[in-house]
Amino acid sequence: MINESLEAYPKINDWISFTEDGVVDVRSGKVEIGQRITSAFRKIVSFELEVDIARVYLLCGDTRLTPDEGYTAASCSMEIGGTALRYVAAFAKKQLLTMAADRLACDIGDLNVDDGVISNRLDGSVVTYWDLVDENGIDQSINFDVELKLHQKSLLVEDENQLSYQRSLEIATGEFCYIHDFILDDMLHARIVRPPTYHSRLESVEIDIVESMAGVRQVIRDGSFLAVTGENEYQVLKASNRLASVAKWKQESDISSIPIEDQLLQKPRRSISLEVHKNQNQPLTKDLTHHPTQTLGVRYKRPYLMHAAIGPSCAIALFDDNELIVWTHSQGVYPLRDAISFVLKLDVQNIRVVHLPGAGCYGHNGADDAALDAALLACRCIGSPIRVAWSRKDEHCWEPYGSAMLVEIEAGLDEHNNLIYWNYDVYSDAHVKRPGPNLDGSQLLASWHLEDSFPQPETTVPWNNIHLGLGFNAIPLYEIPNRNINLHRVEPLPLRVSALRSLGAYTNVFAIESFMDELSEKINQDPLELRLRYLSDERAKELLEKVCNVADWHDNRRNENIGTGLGFAQYDNHRSYAVVVVNIEIDDDGTIHCREAFLGGDTGQIIDPAGVRCQLEGGFLQSLSWSLGEEVLYDKEGIRSQDWETYKLLAYSQIPTIETILIDRPGMPFLGCGETMQGPTVAAIANAVSNVIGVRLRETPFTPERVQAAAWESGN
Repeated sequence: MINESLEAYPKINDWISFTEDGVVDVRSGKVEIGQRITSAFRKIVSFELEVDIARVYLLCGDTRLTPDEGYTAASCSMEIGGTALRYVAAFAKKQLLTMAADRLACDIGDLNVDDGVISNRLDGSVVTYWDLVDENGIDQSINFDVELKLHQKSLLVEDENQLSYQRSLEIATGEFCYIHDFILDDMLHARIVRPPTYHSRLESVEIDIVESMAGVRQVIRDGSFLAVTGENEYQVLKASNRLASVAKWKQESDISSIPIEDQLLQKPRRSISLEVHKNQNQPLTKDLTHHPTQTLGVRYKRPYLMHAAIGPSCAIALFDDNELIVWTHSQGVYPLRDAISFVLKLDVQNIRVVHLPGAGCYGHNGADDAALDAALLACRCIGSPIRVAWSRKDEHCWEPYGSAMLVEIEAGLDEHNNLIYWNYDVYSDAHVKRPGPNLDGSQLLASWHLEDSFPQPETTVPWNNIHLGLGFNAIPLYEIPNRNINLHRVEPLPLRVSALRSLGAYTNVFAIESFMDELSEKINQDPLELRLRYLSDERAKELLEKVCNVADWHDNRRNENIGTGLGFAQYDNHRSYAVVVVNIEIDDDGTIHCREAFLGGDTGQIIDPAGVRCQLEGGFLQSLSWSLGEEVLYDKEGIRSQDWETYKLLAYSQIPTIETILIDRPGMPFLGCGETMQGPTVAAIANAVSNVIGVRLRETPFTPERVQAAAWESGN
């Protein structure tokens, strides 16, 4: 077995400590971003060590205290981090039993464990984990040859309330401490005054006017980086508004106003053809043995999308005694530490980055940028903690977006309506431009504005053979012969982009699953039957059939008053499986109402069923919001989506009834499920629209205007 976290940190002491007060301290490099992995991790350790979960304390994301597990991203926290803790806990128990057998002078087979108390069933003698472990811990390297207690146990049948999510009540009552609530003694507040556009440079600013305002401690300018600090947040906010009004900027160039579709197709690109996926045996080739009798070729598009976290980015930093401490809601404390070190020219050993929870976000938003903001200011205000909070406008205008994308598909059918070839081209900017050590520049916003700036690298290097995320799910799981799949990474494009939940999978699954429905319409075959016909993966087929059965697929497809649509994918072709069936209604003005949703997930062995449901249902709702209304608006002068009026999210009144169906696979590997619903959701909606009004939507978001335009074009 290969586990990259355990390869880097092979000792039990790297992960688990047994403290004198009967507590099990657990350390993980993965962080909580609203996906409940902390619940799952504690549950794993509790089960494998056979201790009450109340004894298990979890520390996540601290560059001084926890393992370096990179980013909490790519839906691999359970697959990598959870599996690591599972083996660590199981091997720790094995070592403790060996130590107990020696202490109690008996065989290991004579021992029982109950909440960390090991008893000899022959004479009743006992010893606890904490009696056996001294201050040196368990300095043993982990061996994978260990029995896993959870290996054949399903947790779906258990009372899910036995593991209450400990923070739920605190969050609901406002007692929980997010990074925005974190207060240190003598802390100063700060606001950054950003340029009005991407390509603006600060020419002059009347600092004296602002420095004389009440509550202002310092106005800081470094090139085009401009900030104000003070003890009172409201006074700092007033001062920053005044500072913005007296700053004079020069816009050195416009944002390109050429339609993004044209830019994707015409700008310089780096293209690759995908090799065969490790879970597929079909070759990827464009050689044809005979000519098709029918062909279908279409194009699908998506705009730029925001993370649009409810709480704007925030960070706190303190520089004292030549040590910088940064508190952040970043998803990668170690890469962020390295990136800050590069910009500040400060040794990484003198930087500590600590994760604190912020507003939920799957991907690269402004959290890392806010951390550098705070670090830069802390180095100018030695000994004083500095808290930087972004405004809503900052968040909307400066966060890295999810890239606009375009997909072209063409397929051929023979005289028996069999698919005989599949051509697939996807065009997109990169989906991974996260901070980290990069000698060619920096991905942190403030570093671009300094006098001695670190410009953003003009191009990004291919990563993981999927062309920086745009190729996620570009290979259909369906067994289609003669596939020609090409990824075209287009740079530079007009807006700042990086990782957004599911990377390119949202658009690729939208395209593939919509196209499968279009093919089913062309050959007059039920969409479910067509999918089953081209699938050999039994887990995929089982999930499809189970969800469609619960959703009354065949009956609802015949109902003329509602539209029923289906979407399916296995995220990144090797993580969790997902199925979405939706029932929708459409108003006369083209407004789509999703009334019911049936969600299915196969995530391997399930540790925290409530957590899996939260992941699937949350992903579905976010994708529903993207699909029905979200789009970053911009023109040559800048970003126009600056608030919730110009970037609208799904309203509570638009949330459908949801039924979630889980398939548990005890003994099977964990499969990440944080991003699996994004693609199937948008495809299911598009397919439902076609089912009820015969109109095919190929561009998101599916606004009333787009529905009307598509209906007009189709004659419906």
